[in-house]
Amino acid sequence: MEKTRRRLMIEDMQLRGFSQHTQAVYLRRVTLFARFFNRHPDHLGEKEVREYLVHLVNEKHASYGVIHQTYFALRFLYKISMKRPWDVEKIPCMKKPLKLPVILEKEEVRRLFAATANLKHRTMLMLAYSSGLRVSEVARLKISDIDTARMTVRVEQSKGKKDRYTILSKVALETLIAYLRRYRPMSWLFPGMIPGRPITSNSIGLVIKAARRRAAITKPATMHSLRHACATHLIEEGTDLHRVQLLLGHTSPRTTALYLHVSRKHLSAIVSPLDT
Repeated sequence: MEKTRRRLMIEDMQLRGFSQHTQAVYLRRVTLFARFFNRHPDHLGEKEVREYLVHLVNEKHASYGVIHQTYFALRFLYKISMKRPWDVEKIPCMKKPLKLPVILEKEEVRRLFAATANLKHRTMLMLAYSSGLRVSEVARLKISDIDTARMTVRVEQSKGKKDRYTILSKVALETLIAYLRRYRPMSWLFPGMIPGRPITSNSIGLVIKAARRRAAITKPATMHSLRHACATHLIEEGTDLHRVQLLLGHTSPRTTALYLHVSRKHLSAIVSPLDT
């Protein structure tokens, strides 16, 4: 992509508050599109966009995420940065497949904690589960985000650049206090290997991968599975959907309602016609 066009697209994304990650993804998708035809995007249009998306589906067998990113990156380029009519809107956007999350039972969560001897690692896992945090949110927690007086955890500028408060578990707090006394972090709650920087999400991912192996859990659980488990267990214990939505930071209640599909309480309340 031509430098001036690239610079313009970056500025347009910055003005709209896009995250660094989203900017990088959009630029990558547009660059691959241009390379496929070996032509500048100025000389491409609806026909080529359709052809490229079909190529991603049929030849590359790309995931929904890749196709979705490509579609919206190209729409942004042509409609916003190039000020061209978005004729490619005639091209349908792939519908997001409904995939139910992997849910850990409470006993499996306990086994994960028990299999994690390292106090720092166990504290990260407990906070992720008890507060319903994303792995990136755990990684970027600061000591000042923990409010023991109000028993809350402040999540700063997370997904969608939104702040929120979520709950702080009494059990997790006990482990957290022991961790703070032993490790004495200065600013970041979980500092990484590089001085002055927090631990990375990838490093935390390796922690739960190892814990899952030690606990002999066969489910393909990740750190996000602890967040899913938190939401599901809250619903099973009677917490209403709106409160769970606020705790998890979901924009739409439909996202939170997904956990009704995997809640054992709601499934067990339905009697199979075979049993009647």
